[in-house]
Amino acid sequence: MHFTRLFVPLQSLNHIKMQKPRYDILDGLRGVAAVMVLLYHVFNDAKSFYVWPETVYEFYHSFLGVDFFFILSGFVMGYAYDKSWDKMSLGGFIKKRLIRLHPMVVMGVLVGLIAFLIQGCTKWDGTEVTTEAVMLVTLLGLFMLPSPTSLEVRGNTEAFPLNGPHWSLFFEYIGSLLYGLVLHKLPTKWLRVWVACGIVSITAYALLREDGGVAYGWSSEPMNFLGGALRMLYAYPMGLLMARMFRQRNPKPVKGHVFLLSSIALVVLLGLPSLGEKDMNTIYQLVCLLSFFPAIIWYAARGTVSGWRQKAVSFLGRLSYPLYAIHFPFIYLYITWVGRDGHPYEGYMHPWLISLLAIVVSIAAATLCMLFYDEPLRKWLSRNRG
Repeated sequence: MHFTRLFVPLQSLNHIKMQKPRYDILDGLRGVAAVMVLLYHVFNDAKSFYVWPETVYEFYHSFLGVDFFFILSGFVMGYAYDKSWDKMSLGGFIKKRLIRLHPMVVMGVLVGLIAFLIQGCTKWDGTEVTTEAVMLVTLLGLFMLPSPTSLEVRGNTEAFPLNGPHWSLFFEYIGSLLYGLVLHKLPTKWLRVWVACGIVSITAYALLREDGGVAYGWSSEPMNFLGGALRMLYAYPMGLLMARMFRQRNPKPVKGHVFLLSSIALVVLLGLPSLGEKDMNTIYQLVCLLSFFPAIIWYAARGTVSGWRQKAVSFLGRLSYPLYAIHFPFIYLYITWVGRDGHPYEGYMHPWLISLLAIVVSIAAATLCMLFYDEPLRKWLSRNRG
């Protein structure tokens, strides 16, 4: 089972203080991608644990939302901070990133722990887990550190077993640190070389893997974890390079329904079903990473929204990270309910209703976290970070 998630984990453009225009549409697209990742987990990952009574659309390629997040995060970081390093220290930059990312990391781990306790503290095969192991996994998760396979409490080698999607947040941290230490200092020509090497690396990895594709990073197994690193090491610098090119070229704004068109394109790309053969899926995934996703971001960055549309798009952007960071513990419970517990819906609840319930609960919980925890806490921390 592929616990591939977003990031994503990403910096909200609504909270960057800069003189440049705010890219509301990119915020909104991040929200669209987060919803697609949620649908992937409900209808793809969870499907492997039980037999649906009818054909289910799997959202087969929606895990690529993580790669979209990585590219978008690099674009945002480059555009917001590339020209600010004469006024900002590495320590100050790291504090900003911690304030932006870590409150929801902590919440995601705690919600994941509660979900695991509700499940009975057992692995998927029913094996009991020691209290010490649960405590160690929780501690590692709170400090954004992956768990080794020897400590994996679910039995399927997840790097972050209390909240699987946190693997991509871990690589978001690595990408931010890499940007602060190295990437922002690189001349554009050398950043191009880095991106070219990233393209070669992720392409070779995807084509040479026996099962193909790029759906890796969620597991502590070395080769799987390497796949996640390669995804970030290509996508994040690609976003940085795009930000520099965008600033240099200053393309003309695009009028019209930019958010709508960009959203449709992203939903179609992420929602495409399996193409059957392994090689076809692999090629499609690489084309999305190397071509379609950068093109959507470049196009969307040229558009603007106003009025009620701006408020709706802004809300999607604000919700995207909390939704990504917190939704998967509810998917664990969902899997336990309809899978391991033996189809409890039979006779009184259709599986589609259970799926809808998982989606609604995830979005509602993310909204509450956003309004009453994440945003207020980050504002307080920003005022008192020293």
